[in-house]
Amino acid sequence: ADSPAASPWADAGFRRLLSIFMLNGVAAAIPATLLPFFVADRLQSPALQPVLLLCFFGAAAMGLPLWVKAVSRWGLAPSWRAGMLASVLVFGCTPWLGAGDGMAFAAICLASGLALGADLALPGALLTGVIHNSGEGGRGEGRYLGWWTCATKLNLALAAGLALPLLSLAGYRSGGTDPNGLQALAWAYGGLPCLLKLAAAALLWRAEQLHSSWRHT
Repeated sequence: ADSPAASPWADAGFRRLLSIFMLNGVAAAIPATLLPFFVADRLQSPALQPVLLLCFFGAAAMGLPLWVKAVSRWGLAPSWRAGMLASVLVFGCTPWLGAGDGMAFAAICLASGLALGADLALPGALLTGVIHNSGEGGRGEGRYLGWWTCATKLNLALAAGLALPLLSLAGYRSGGTDPNGLQALAWAYGGLPCLLKLAAAALLWRAEQLHSSWRHT
């Protein structure tokens, strides 16, 4: 068995980073889980879904070099936090969208995809720094990466386990037309992720005060 000193859970930096990563990850996984319902029932534009996904992930890929440049100017954690806040600013509009707003939502997908580039590029770089600071690089890093991979998969399960039952309790049914149910869907899709991202950004800011190396490139 691993000694306590060799366990990633004995590393305060890892615990903080993983909690931020999971909170932010659930915030990203909820819209991914609910996208088909939101596009079909709230926007009433199911045929747009492939285009919306292309906008989102295409923008994320194009945004990666921009976030790499941001890191060289502001540092890792501040850049990641900027990405979270940019995502909230853009995505916070979605609860007010309705039928026929597919093109407006496509613009939101493009902008939030650019913000997603920060989530793709920067947490892993912070993890590398945490492992290096722990002295476990090349020896115990597999333990860190194992828990990180587990958390990535758990985010999707938590998102589905949180959002779908809440929507059911709020009266939403797939394919339904009840206005209250559709409004609950809109808030679960666009509002709840923003609250979780704001919480993750606050935790990241706090962690930066405790781990000055997180602010560096």
